[in-house]
Amino acid sequence: MSSLSRLLLRGTNSFSAPTNGRFFSAATAAAAATSQRTPSLITLVNDEQDPKYITEKFKKASETEWFRKNIAVYERTVRRLAAAKKFEWIEEILEEQNKYHNMSKEGFVARIINLYGRAGMFENAQKVFDGMPERNCKRSVLSFNALLNACVNSKKFDLVEGIFQELPGKLSIQPDIASYNTLIKGLCGKGSLSEAIALIDEIENKGLKPDHFTYNLLLHETYTKGHFEQGEEIWGRMVEKNVARDIRSYNARLLGLALEMKSEEMVSLFDELKGNGIKPDVFTFTAMVRGCAGAGKVDEAKTWYKELEKNGFRPMKLIFSSLLPAMCKAGDLESAFELCKEIFTKRLLVDGAIMQEVVDELVKGSKKDEAEEIVELAKKNDYLQFKLRLSSEE
Repeated sequence: MSSLSRLLLRGTNSFSAPTNGRFFSAATAAAAATSQRTPSLITLVNDEQDPKYITEKFKKASETEWFRKNIAVYERTVRRLAAAKKFEWIEEILEEQNKYHNMSKEGFVARIINLYGRAGMFENAQKVFDGMPERNCKRSVLSFNALLNACVNSKKFDLVEGIFQELPGKLSIQPDIASYNTLIKGLCGKGSLSEAIALIDEIENKGLKPDHFTYNLLLHETYTKGHFEQGEEIWGRMVEKNVARDIRSYNARLLGLALEMKSEEMVSLFDELKGNGIKPDVFTFTAMVRGCAGAGKVDEAKTWYKELEKNGFRPMKLIFSSLLPAMCKAGDLESAFELCKEIFTKRLLVDGAIMQEVVDELVKGSKKDEAEEIVELAKKNDYLQFKLRLSSEE
């Protein structure tokens, strides 16, 4: 029996009527307050459509302590306003926080800095960080990392390295592994891959250990940008240092192998990740399809596509840019035709140029009826904004 149930049961025997009345009045008021509190957090962002009204409701709600502790609602509100490009109202609700004692606590201030960064408003984030001493708020590696993140999220990549080099000495802050990971992300965004890779040695010389976030950033940047050999070196170092590899690590290398059309190595790596108890995701299967399709192994690509669907994933737009052209090149026009119909039936995303390529190949392959059917499906659909035509049409 719960504490509240025991209290109510005991109250029927020992409480006097006035006491009982006061208890139930208090309980009713508390329940009402809770019921009002929870919906307000939900409707504030999810149900309200007017950005200006969201701003006013947010400012009013900020008056209560429990609201200011809700990280998720702050993030959702800023995201909604940023999507509506109402940056002046983001500034309005975040500047409102200066009224409250929370702005003397570093954790809360770091959140505000991060929120400005996510909205791409680095100058505001910098202003909040610089103003911390005036509010008797200490600046440690926590707020320093928030500023670095705001800089990267605002795509001010040219400023990241300068901040990293200058501020720690001025403020007696010791960068941690999260600081270095953000610096690596910034250098990658700037296109300075060699400098980013060189930081691994610097991190270790500082007595820190590069973690899987460190390596994943570099794996993604090398493999996806066509620097396959450098990616392999980083992967080898990750294995040598016994750094745990997660699905992002494997997906980065699978994509690298796909771009190099090393389909056999991809299958081995897929078996390895499964053997390590890692569950493949939509990016894993997409890479497998791309790699096999690029190598001309259409049947294998179709098998991996079926595996993607069997595992409950919705195909990404990118997958059709590999699979449909591979089918056409291999002369497997029937499969290309059926896949095009499936795309419309399941309302999947695809590039119009890829679909037009299939239509053209169907006409060339004496399958004009099938080509016409795809053209008609494109005309009737209400979600893909492109038109297809038969190659014989002007």
